[in-house]
Amino acid sequence: MRLPSSRHSATEGEGKKMDQPPPCRNPFVHVLKFTPLEKAKIALMTVTLFPIRLLIAAFMMLLAWPFAFLASVGRSETIVEPQCLWRRLVDIILRVIMRIMWFAGGFHWITVKGQRALPAEAPILTLAPHSSYFDAIPVTMTMSSIVMKAESKDIPVWGTLIKYIRPVFVSRSDQNSRKKTVEEIKRRAHYGGDWPQIMIFPEGTCTNRSCLITFKPGAFIPAVPVQPVVIRYPNKLDTITWTWQGPGAFKILWLTLCQLHNEFVIEFLPIYTPSEEEKRNPALFAVNVRRVMAKALGVPITDYSFEDCQLAMAEGQLRLPVDTCLLEFAKLVRRLGLKPQNTEKVLQDYGNRARKLEGQKLDLEDFAHFLDVPVSDMLRDMFSLFNEHEDGSMDIREYVIALSVVCRPAKTLETMKLAFKMFEAEEDSAITEMELAVILKTALGVAHLDVSRLFTAIDVDDTGKITFDKFRGFVEENPDFADDYLHTESVGPQSGPCHDHHNQSSPSTITLQGTANTKTANGICPDFSPKDHGGTVDGLTKKHN
Repeated sequence: MRLPSSRHSATEGEGKKMDQPPPCRNPFVHVLKFTPLEKAKIALMTVTLFPIRLLIAAFMMLLAWPFAFLASVGRSETIVEPQCLWRRLVDIILRVIMRIMWFAGGFHWITVKGQRALPAEAPILTLAPHSSYFDAIPVTMTMSSIVMKAESKDIPVWGTLIKYIRPVFVSRSDQNSRKKTVEEIKRRAHYGGDWPQIMIFPEGTCTNRSCLITFKPGAFIPAVPVQPVVIRYPNKLDTITWTWQGPGAFKILWLTLCQLHNEFVIEFLPIYTPSEEEKRNPALFAVNVRRVMAKALGVPITDYSFEDCQLAMAEGQLRLPVDTCLLEFAKLVRRLGLKPQNTEKVLQDYGNRARKLEGQKLDLEDFAHFLDVPVSDMLRDMFSLFNEHEDGSMDIREYVIALSVVCRPAKTLETMKLAFKMFEAEEDSAITEMELAVILKTALGVAHLDVSRLFTAIDVDDTGKITFDKFRGFVEENPDFADDYLHTESVGPQSGPCHDHHNQSSPSTITLQGTANTKTANGICPDFSPKDHGGTVDGLTKKHN
């Protein structure tokens, strides 16, 4: 499975062509590398500057608490109230305190471009790219309202500061919370500018700022003028970015506070007033605003979304490479509307139909017939992912495996069981080493993978074949088998799986460096459902805005 060297022009949203081609770089991954000199500087700052800055920041938050508490006492969360003189004074005091806190953290000066609109002109500010908790700087600068989970208001000190800016709270325990949140945003947006502006990060999750991912429609459903706001961190060393794969929250804080100076640039773009068509179609409104912001930033736009984080995280026994092609596949599945509602039933049906074909190659027309969709440019792009030999044919079994990973990212063994069922011989229900290679490289979204050591370790009887029961037994005894048997040496800087396979240095290996280091229970990728993963979820969803 690989991205072709030449592709059709990508389209976006309502079939409109994208301004720039989508990036191959995974937007949910951030890798930090330090030179020996940088490591020495960080070591020195850790014992000198870091503790001082941390103490000052903590003191400033504690100093801000009583002012925020007094200003919040007796104030309604649902009824707009005029800002009286003493509350205006508190507002100024809090802004000064927060500015001192950021200054102590190394943000010595903040570059502001453009002019912020009045709430009556643009009740909603849309900010992008969202890449760190340091994106709170614009919030403290403007004291705008934000959308936050309801649990945040119960956090000591921080919760009081949050309540002061009168956020729109989202409750996880309320099934209708999302609908209520949208209604509250609409209510405030149509109030004529009496409410504070609502500041929204429409991407909904953190990225590495290499592109702008899909905007969620919440900020655009009210159909009111919005002011796009772009933010930049033009630092030589990027210690700011906090993505799904990369340094954790405290490491980002530590490394950033160890820098002598951190730059921050915020630019207020002209107000975007929606057309009548955009008012009726929030998705189109979001697409067009994103295009304006991407142009101002000079970055590509892509259809990756928060849902793709499940693939980008790639923790578990089969952790996906940084540049896995499954992200591109998932995007096409979503745009073509091919993600089934009844996942288990559809995948089993696909598996049975694919097994009957017994490895028969399909052309583009056959592929479209199998999926019962018309031939289109997007379908050609998807077909190209599986057309590895560029002979105009594909193995439909690979599509079913990839779809299973996208639909059931946490169920590795279920995907492998389905794959074995499609590939195994009827007489012994076993597969060969070559077939195992096809299965695993498709599940990982790579062009090449050497499985010889793994196959030999499973096939202890040297029969040249293995069954699913043998594979499952081996996995249960060797939960870290991917690290021990699949992660081979790097084959060069251009060996990422999304590059054309003709450029590979070695046809039998691929680098899987850059994947997450945390090992979790069985799963190609984590499932973000709280009921399934208990405590692990909190560590993952903390990056969800």
